[in-house]
Formats: sequence, C-alpha cells, structure tokens
Amino acid sequence: MEQKVGVVGLGNMGGGIARNFQKKGAPLVVWDTAPAARAAFAGAAGVEVAPPAVMAAACGAIVFVVPATPEIAASFAGDDGVLARARTGLVVYDFTTSDPVATRKIAAEAAGRGIAYLDAGMSGGAAGADAGTLTLMVGGDRAAFDRTRPLLEMIAKNIFYLGGSGAGHTMKLIHNMVLHTIFLATCEGGRMAETAGINLADMIDVFNVSNARSFISEVRFPKHILSGKWDARSRVYNLRKDVAMAVGLAGQMDAPVPLATLTRDFLDAAIAHGMSETDFSRLYERFDEIVADLCDGEKAK
Repeated sequence: MEQKVGVVGLGNMGGGIARNFQKKGAPLVVWDTAPAARAAFAGAAGVEVAPPAVMAAACGAIVFVVPATPEIAASFAGDDGVLARARTGLVVYDFTTSDPVATRKIAAEAAGRGIAYLDAGMSGGAAGADAGTLTLMVGGDRAAFDRTRPLLEMIAKNIFYLGGSGAGHTMKLIHNMVLHTIFLATCEGGRMAETAGINLADMIDVFNVSNARSFISEVRFPKHILSGKWDARSRVYNLRKDVAMAVGLAGQMDAPVPLATLTRDFLDAAIAHGMSETDFSRLYERFDEIVADLCDGEKAK
C-alpha cells in the first residue's frame, strides 16, 4: 500500500496543499489546531484527521505548513510527540519561513532519532497552493529529498534542491526580502505617478511592457490593488516577520542589506499605524502617511 502523507496546518497555504494531495490520490492525514479547519476535511474521501504524533507513526512523510519552526518543535517534544512516535524512515518537510539557525538545530535533533528533516521555502502564495503550482526551495538530506520528490511534484511546479540543512529557508528569506522591497518600490513609484497626475493603471501598463516589470506589477497591482479588492491574502505582520528575519540573518553573515533594512523600518512604521493584521495590499492606500511618519522618526534621531 502507498505510504500516507500528513499535512499539519490547513490555512491559506496548507489547505490548498492538502487538497492537491487528495486530488492526486495520495492517502492523506491532516491536522490543524483550529477545529473549523479540521472540520473542512472530516469525512472527505481518502482523508484521515489525526494529530502530528499519530501521523508520525502512520505516515512516510509529513509536511508542516504552520507559522514557524517553534510550532514544529512543540509538536516534536515529549514522550507523546513526533520524535518519540515516528516510524522508521519518516521524512519531515518544514514549509515555514524560518530562521535557518533554528532549522539546523531541529534538523540535527530529528536526525538523532533517524528522521530526515528538510526545509522547503515556498513561493506562489495561496493561489499557487490552490493550483498545485508552488515553487519549492529545499535544503537538507539529499537522499531523503530524492526519495520524496514525487510527493512534492503533486503540489509544486518548480522544485529546487539548494544544499544542506537551512539552505531552503535561507533562500526563502532572500527571496522574500527582495520581493517585499520591490513591492514597496512599486508603491513609491505609483504614489509619485499619481502626484504627477499620471493614472496608476497607466504606470502599471508601462511597467509591464518595460524593464521595470515584475511579479508585483504583473500580478499584485492588477489583481489586488487596481481591482479594488485589497485581497493579497497575507498580513503586514507576515511581511515584517520575513524581512526582519532576513535582515537579522544578513547581520550574522556580515552582509550589508541597507535597502532591506529600510523596508523593515517601513513595515515597522506600518505596524505602529495599527496595520499588523491588515492585508498588505492596503499598504498602497496608506503609503504616504507611513512614509511621513518614518521620515519624522528619522528627523527626530
């Protein structure tokens, strides 16, 4: 019988990942701390609902799609945790955006119990998770990766093996650092264009057939800002968390990242304006007031 796969975390990303495993016919076990998220899968064909420790004894691989590595570490701990209950040869994928230092620490702990722990940064957002077209950036045990790649191909279109433990999470932090900086740069250009009397949609049209085009101009602005939907499906808090981790990692490496540092500071100012839980697309709406606050803060130093 084909080995079962587990998915822990059934939110915007994990829900889509789990549904694609189900569509592809993988025997599936799911879990989420939220009863409503679990209920959405209860009774579905080929799907069991069980906590991570039970998964560890029953599955060949578990994918964690939770906020960060600490939530995974909590499920690993104790006599009734994942490490204590795991079957021989279990492969764990950490799909979070996390500090690579913490990743390597938990991977070493798992290896001591015979568990392969691989970090896999994701790109593609909730839409990519829903469509099964994610990009994955993987670090960790190469043999375990090769063995489980067919599983990843059920949920991802582009899969990159980047090296040892922590490489996937490092690449994801670099990716998000650049992505979010481009988003704010495009917002800045848009506000300048509007101040000059140029229509924002016209600026985006120019960008999209010119060298300033990006995922932000091709997807984010048309679908989530120009549309008036403001539904990029991620919080300002998430952007700040990712960029702050990237800046922190750069500091440990003595790698200067002045533009990313400014992006982090902008997001700090947005959170000070009460936007922590706000969809990040709305940063465009309030861009001028956040910049003004940020500039006032710099003058006060």
